[in-house]
Amino acid sequence: MTIFPPDPNLTALRLELARLRAERGFTYDELADRSGLARRTLIEIEQGRTVGSLKTWHALAHALDVPVDRLLGTLCDGHTPPGA
Repeated sequence: MTIFPPDPNLTALRLELARLRAERGFTYDELADRSGLARRTLIEIEQGRTVGSLKTWHALAHALDVPVDRLLGTLCDGHTPPGA
């Protein structure tokens, strides 16, 4: 019997990005400058049109001054994280 992991909560991930960006008062342009990412990429991530790579989320964590696990931890919202 194969046991599949639950689906990641991508909505929680993008909402956490939007919340952190707003909390810091960053516009898309400011976050783009701080992260080295394109403004369009940030908009598409927040609007759920793309997920972004691990490298993207690493850059965002640094730009927002939060641990990357704080951002990616939201993927487990709604289910028990592994090892818990």
